[in-house]
Amino acid sequence: MMSRLQDAVMRIADLGGPVVILLGALSIMVLALVLYKVWQFADAHVGHHQALQDAITAWDAGDRSTARQHLRRSRSYLVPVVAMALDGQDDAARLDAEAETRFARLESGFRFLDSVAQIAPLLGLFGTVLGMISAFQAMQEAGAQVDPSILAGGIWVALLTTAVGLAVAMPTSLMLSWLEARMDGDRVMAQKALHTVLAPMGRRGGTDPDPVPAHA
Repeated sequence: MMSRLQDAVMRIADLGGPVVILLGALSIMVLALVLYKVWQFADAHVGHHQALQDAITAWDAGDRSTARQHLRRSRSYLVPVVAMALDGQDDAARLDAEAETRFARLESGFRFLDSVAQIAPLLGLFGTVLGMISAFQAMQEAGAQVDPSILAGGIWVALLTTAVGLAVAMPTSLMLSWLEARMDGDRVMAQKALHTVLAPMGRRGGTDPDPVPAHA
């Protein structure tokens, strides 16, 4: 098994050189990070805040008891922040900071994905330039006995690195955009929820049971 893996790596190195190996390593790291972020988003219920939104709607209508019941049903990672607001924390800056702390935890790794999306095409282009230099050096050494197939083969190998770089960059950029869009939606929802709790339109009424425990 290890010998086959080594043979495959050697073949890749022969075709595209160290640049392709580096791009392959980056693609593995990107895949691992994306899978982790998908699991992390699912565990935090990113984008799934129906019970939390029901709680905010009830609070805005002045029904505190129903609002707290809905909040207890929610499994959103934003429950502790909203619970703080419902329990009397009226410092908007403090609430925003608590929400941003949770956003930052979920957005960790985004910068790495952005860096890969930007640098992968440049690495591919760098490999192409190196390959073209090698091809023309081979043509120069051949002198008058230039074989067009040698030059064509060198160019083909050189262009391979650009293709690999684009193949790594494009899905990375798409996944980053999708993850960022999910977080942007949650950030807007959190801002609306907190401002609604701090300034509800309806009168506060109904019974107010024990405070909601600040659980994730």
